[in-house]
Amino acid sequence: MISILSAFWLFVILFGLIGAMRGWAKELLVIFSVVLALFLIYVLESFTPYLVPFEEVLGKVENYTAGIGFGALPLAIQDELRIQFWSRATILSVLTFFGYQTPRLAAIREKARRERIQDVLLGVVLGLGSGFFIIGSLWWYMAAAQYPFSPQILPPQAGTPLGDAAITILKYFPPVFASNQISLFFAVVVAFMFVLVVFI
Repeated sequence: MISILSAFWLFVILFGLIGAMRGWAKELLVIFSVVLALFLIYVLESFTPYLVPFEEVLGKVENYTAGIGFGALPLAIQDELRIQFWSRATILSVLTFFGYQTPRLAAIREKARRERIQDVLLGVVLGLGSGFFIIGSLWWYMAAAQYPFSPQILPPQAGTPLGDAAITILKYFPPVFASNQISLFFAVVVAFMFVLVVFI
């Protein structure tokens, strides 16, 4: 059995290799698509009844205490948590998919041919970033939904080195920053300004 933290870093490294092959410009668009997905999730949570914050779902459980485990929750709450997780995962996956379906960026590609080493290195860095954004967001939503895939995917165990590291890293994933309106709006503005200035 592999720890969830180790699996996370393996996925991030895989995304870094993909970034090296695709180049920095395309990977940047993938990161922007994740930012757009987080913004869409925030809007749907705030202004529609379809997406409900995980805390609100767990608030329906009488005498709920953190860490009681997914299996100990009532079946109706388990189903609702699964729906909330899959709704977010679907939005993130669809927008990420379209982020990877970027058109050929001819002007940037011509420049990248002259600066191949820099393009590969920047591609690795931004690929690692996109992996952190994508897999980190999915992991955070899974943790917020109380790990609905047990026993295949178990929550990290507090008190162990890997478990404590996994619990700590959850605080740095993109959905944490997306819960802050100002940082999320700022990220969306920066993303669209960058697209307008660089890619158009």
